[in-house]
Amino acid sequence: MTREARIRLFQQVDIYPVTCEELSQGRSNLEVLEAVIQGGARIVQLREKEYSKKDLYHLALIFREMTAKAGVLLIINDHVDIALGVEADGVHLGQEDLPLTVARQLAPELLIGASTHFLEDALQAQRDGADYVNIGPIFPTRTKEGVERVLGPEAIAKISPHVEVDFTVMGGINEANIDQVLAQGARRVAMVTAITRAADIAAKVRSLKEKIVEFSST
Repeated sequence: MTREARIRLFQQVDIYPVTCEELSQGRSNLEVLEAVIQGGARIVQLREKEYSKKDLYHLALIFREMTAKAGVLLIINDHVDIALGVEADGVHLGQEDLPLTVARQLAPELLIGASTHFLEDALQAQRDGADYVNIGPIFPTRTKEGVERVLGPEAIAKISPHVEVDFTVMGGINEANIDQVLAQGARRVAMVTAITRAADIAAKVRSLKEKIVEFSST
């Protein structure tokens, strides 16, 4: 698939599930993946900070097989080489990962996303070739250790108008506060524990999607 085709599919994304087996109530990443696909997610990010690279690669191979069959975009967190090795659709890079310009040279057809915390970060990522930027953390979150600054939902409306590429939002977002980020203009919402800790993951994904779609149509 070309980068342009992947961008078109990404623009249809609403809920953006991100994995974390440690915070999945004893369920495996594959169980979570199966459930988010059943719930209608159009994208999933494989994010496992504690896995060895070899184990992450083998897991990513299975994720690729399952997502390809379901027509779901697969994003690999941090690792450009694994994304290329399993023929994923993209890679998401943090501020301490491989420079975005280098990732773009290595993977010209992949979607490349970048975590950003300030307007300057977002604009730099855009200049460096990002296809989308993530704005966050919006609220306090358990999945980002050492984060001292929480942006608050109002940061979405402050940053997003200045960014030409697509954007996602992340960080402590759940069903109780999602309206706050939607009210600020977010339409692609990334979540970890609000999904992975849900008793019924597929139902939770459907419910969150409905909220986003409903807000988008008003």
